[in-house]
Amino acid sequence: MGKYLLSLLFISFIFSAKGQYSPLSSNDSVYQWKWVETTYDQMSLEERIGQLFMVMASSEESAKGEDKIKSYIRDHYLGGIIFSKGGPLRQAKITNEYQRLSKIPLLVGMDAEWGLAMRLDSTYSFPWNMTLGAVRDTSVIERVGNQIGENTARLGVHINFAPVVDVNIDPRNPIIGNRSFGEDRENVSMKGVAIMKGMQRAGILTSGKHFPGHGDTSVDSHKSLPILDFSRKRLDSIELFPYKALIKEGLESVMVAHLSVPALESEPSRPTSLSKSTITNLLKNEMGFSGLIFTDALNMNGVSNFAENGITELEAFLAGNDMLLMPKDFIKSKNTLLQAYESGLITEERLALSVKKVLMAKYKAGLHKNTSVQTENLYEDLNNLENVAVYEEAIESAITLAKDPLNLVGIKNLNNKNIAYVKFGGDGHQPFLDRLSKYAKITEVKAKDIASLKKKLDEFNLIIIGFHKNNDSPWKSYRFSQTELFWLQEIARQGSSNVILSVFANPYALLDIVSLADVDAVVVSYQNSQIAQEKTAEILFGAIPAKGILPVTAHPELPVNSSVESPSMQRLGYSIPERVGVDSSELAKIDELMQNGLDSLMFPGAQVLVARKGKIIYNKAFGKPTYDSDKELTTDHIYDLASLTKILATLPVVMKMEEEGKIALNDTFGELIEDYADTELKDVTVLKALSHYGRLPAWIAFYLKTLNNNRKPSPEFYRDNASVGFNTQVANNLFLQDAYNDSIYNRIGRQSLKSNRYRYSDVAYYVLKKYIEDTYNADLDDLANRFLYAPLGANNTAYNPIEKYPLDLIVPSEVDNYYRYQTVQGYVHDMGAAMQGGVGGHAGLFSNANDVAKIMQMYLQGGYYGGNRYLETRTVEKFNKCYFCDKDVRRGVGFDKPQLVPKGPTCGCVSRKSFGHSGFTGTFTWADPEEEIVYVFLSNRTYPSASNRLLVKSGLRSRIQQLIYDSLIN
Repeated sequence: MGKYLLSLLFISFIFSAKGQYSPLSSNDSVYQWKWVETTYDQMSLEERIGQLFMVMASSEESAKGEDKIKSYIRDHYLGGIIFSKGGPLRQAKITNEYQRLSKIPLLVGMDAEWGLAMRLDSTYSFPWNMTLGAVRDTSVIERVGNQIGENTARLGVHINFAPVVDVNIDPRNPIIGNRSFGEDRENVSMKGVAIMKGMQRAGILTSGKHFPGHGDTSVDSHKSLPILDFSRKRLDSIELFPYKALIKEGLESVMVAHLSVPALESEPSRPTSLSKSTITNLLKNEMGFSGLIFTDALNMNGVSNFAENGITELEAFLAGNDMLLMPKDFIKSKNTLLQAYESGLITEERLALSVKKVLMAKYKAGLHKNTSVQTENLYEDLNNLENVAVYEEAIESAITLAKDPLNLVGIKNLNNKNIAYVKFGGDGHQPFLDRLSKYAKITEVKAKDIASLKKKLDEFNLIIIGFHKNNDSPWKSYRFSQTELFWLQEIARQGSSNVILSVFANPYALLDIVSLADVDAVVVSYQNSQIAQEKTAEILFGAIPAKGILPVTAHPELPVNSSVESPSMQRLGYSIPERVGVDSSELAKIDELMQNGLDSLMFPGAQVLVARKGKIIYNKAFGKPTYDSDKELTTDHIYDLASLTKILATLPVVMKMEEEGKIALNDTFGELIEDYADTELKDVTVLKALSHYGRLPAWIAFYLKTLNNNRKPSPEFYRDNASVGFNTQVANNLFLQDAYNDSIYNRIGRQSLKSNRYRYSDVAYYVLKKYIEDTYNADLDDLANRFLYAPLGANNTAYNPIEKYPLDLIVPSEVDNYYRYQTVQGYVHDMGAAMQGGVGGHAGLFSNANDVAKIMQMYLQGGYYGGNRYLETRTVEKFNKCYFCDKDVRRGVGFDKPQLVPKGPTCGCVSRKSFGHSGFTGTFTWADPEEEIVYVFLSNRTYPSASNRLLVKSGLRSRIQQLIYDSLIN
């Protein structure tokens, strides 16, 4: 045992408190060193020297290339492999094959700085370091590192040659740039430590690179030898600073770059990777680093030109490196080291030091136990939703509002905004434009010349310019073209509108802009991925705050660490279910239920939306507008909401009137409508009427009195075209006598109250509509739009949609064979609302699920949304209250509420505070403040016939609601 105790003393020196490996228990340490010593003792000299080398492999390798590597493993005892390009499944299989051939398990490495996608297809790409450098919260960086580590470990990779901790001082740097966390040494250090810890937590060995620092040069060491002619004081202050921080926190290995640094190496042209004064004297002795030391790739011109094959590798080993990465000629290099050992140039002590460090790394990587990579479900595991969640969080945290003196971001007062989007750059922009359009009407403006473009832009008061550059790799060009620079200045200087510049590229792109004085706001998103584009749009409209900080000096007017705070305006954002505590696999079962609905002919098509905690996590369309449609339904199609109109149009106006003292819940119909003062309706209060406890009739078939003996629209009341006295359009080519509106209200006034206290009724909303319009001397549709829809950004919500939207975007509701005798499309389905020109207090509103969710979220947030307070919280609470629950009436004031008996409008799984409504055409929406859930279901179950009640009988809407609650995690 004395031999192992001696070894433990040895390791306590090599991997001391400054050390590089996560702490092991005393028993683990004993086992580790027993395995290291036993393995080392059983190795021949050739096997030991073979451990010092790591060669490049690829899953795209030819059969001849694979055979060559197999011979390296089998006959020359190769220590490790660094994988390059290929695919994950192919790499896993070839890894298993190589490991089976290896007497001593291979240490498998990769350059996976931003994930496996740096090298492999079909794998996930995480943000580049420059992007992460903009993130203030280091816990976000650690989660990125951990996810990269989890993916890397799943593929059987043991060491990730990351993080890059070069401090990127020179914007012209051709090889680092986006791979650096930035130009601030403190920021680089913090982010380097965080991502390192994340990878370590996943069991992955890390490697800080490129020592002593490759950030302040415009030369690519792959092609030639960069010269860093800085003083030692400068090196200590900048380049070496991050390494000191990482070493202190447990960095396992360091990769040494091929650089000429005269302050560290006196011999001209000797690269740092071959410099004993740099590696042994500085890194090991002065900085106290005792972990593994790798050379950078030895086939790079920055080092390979220094000496012949074999000699370069020997020089690297003698300088203090432990593993020699990617030699030009492995066998020749190995033989050179073997000869050096036999001649005494390499001592046994020196060889043992490096080989045992390599074996220790292999033990820590678990190679003393298992080397097999499981190939089952590999693709799914490497492309799981956790990747998306981590990426999304990182991008949200990185996007930087660099300039915004006018507080344009998030965009407010949407009713006053006319917004144009102009695309710059050669890469895709559609996700950005699509997400912007979720919040407001956005017009993409194009032109062949700047004069034409400026003329078109004259009609807009806000211009968003998106600069989109290729996102495939961090080395792609990020600069503006000269034409774009000229156009940008011309657009910004015209002065008739505000300009927001969104840069989906390296922030150094801004350096080419002479002046940013006329650009009102600058947002830097760093990358042009789909998520980066979508999240930038959400920041512009205040769905999420801008949190990032510039990691580099992007412009003389935008120095490093610039940022402007942009708080959330509480607009709905978009995300994946897991970000808000919902299991996406469970939520996806909605698809199956909806398919059953389609197969059972419950409806031709439908939309379903689910939001939680301010994020829309599910928004899908199913089926077609009609059974015989050629085109599929989309989430942009709009539906007849039927009775959802009550809580989405009339009720919010009534609530505002209550706040302003224009109406009170105890006001009676006799007080509101003078003509009803002497009718049975005179004592019906607003509270009872809206709670459906006012004994009002359920509905009145006004249209029947306007039909002739053949049950067709009578010429006495209708015309085929608009004419004097006949301007109330009921449907296509059908115009009602204008005076008939008075007949509707006269008939309401003649109604007798019913014996049953509780009766669901539309009648109250006719009365309230009249009172609203008389009070404001304006139509309800105009009032609701000005008060709510326009400022809310509900641009797909309107009465009489045929006047505003393409017909093929409006879902038909019925083939009417009893009144209008036509397909009802673009006109309200409800007959009474149709007879009021499509604008009813109880029906007539059209929308899509996304817009309905906005209004419901406003309620959920106590009347606040998008920076505007539409209603006081106390008002929402007052109306969202069951005043007659003791009378077995579940209703709130206008809102429907959960059932008091086993069956009812909901799944029975919602909270008592929840509220919503359903509609005759097959619509439903519900909001739950306790779980912060909004649920929207829109369908046209009435097409082609309203007699189709399969949806109602099936309870499908409630079953989907139950599924939503079953999907909640914990």
